[in-house]
Amino acid sequence: MSTGLLVAVAALWGAAAGALLPRAAYRFSAPSGEPWRAVCPGGHAVRGWLGPASCRDCEPPGHGHAHGHGPRTTPLAVATVAVCAALAAATGTRPEIGVWLLLAPVGVLLTVVDFRVRRLPDPLTLPFAAAALALLGLTALVPEHTGEWTTALLGCLALGGGYLVLFLINPAGMGFGDVKLALGAGAVLGWYGWPTVLLGTFAGFLLGALYGAALVLTRRADRKTAIPFGPFLITGTLLGLLAGAYTA
Repeated sequence: MSTGLLVAVAALWGAAAGALLPRAAYRFSAPSGEPWRAVCPGGHAVRGWLGPASCRDCEPPGHGHAHGHGPRTTPLAVATVAVCAALAAATGTRPEIGVWLLLAPVGVLLTVVDFRVRRLPDPLTLPFAAAALALLGLTALVPEHTGEWTTALLGCLALGGGYLVLFLINPAGMGFGDVKLALGAGAVLGWYGWPTVLLGTFAGFLLGALYGAALVLTRRADRKTAIPFGPFLITGTLLGLLAGAYTA
């Protein structure tokens, strides 16, 4: 398969996977300490976890379409398409591209949820880390891969441990959800080696700092305002992964 065809296939996968994320994003977007959402704003039961975030029961009879109550499908699908296509272009036909494409929709979902309610759900962060290590372990058995599972494991432990130290030093500035997410990020970045781990980690902190500075400059926040860090951790991981895949 050529790289161009792979990018097209990855984009189609991203469109299909992204279109299934809105309902999960709505249900997981519950404030910290509250159970996952099981009803729409109108009080009707939300069934399942995948698909659009809409409710036909909220519309008057004969209205003809469902009433949306969560993230819109198009932005999530477009974001997932962009991420998957970029990963395919950087990685090419090497076998680890399958791992990146499977994990990408979860990263998009975590980004949306953390931006909405400043919460990184355990049912997403911990399985993300476990799946990354398991899938990369299988990939390491396939010929023509370009990475090391041992470094992925060490990257998982190192980045998770580093974030844990930051959490213990300043719990108000670093959530424990970020610590759990860092385990998966470290595994993904570690596949391509320590320079990729350092690059992805630095990019995440830089993006978070720039976002915080922009909020302060526009007077939408002050220096003590807490911001969701998960989206920047994920974006930094994506940038590091793209660089690592491209140069591997």
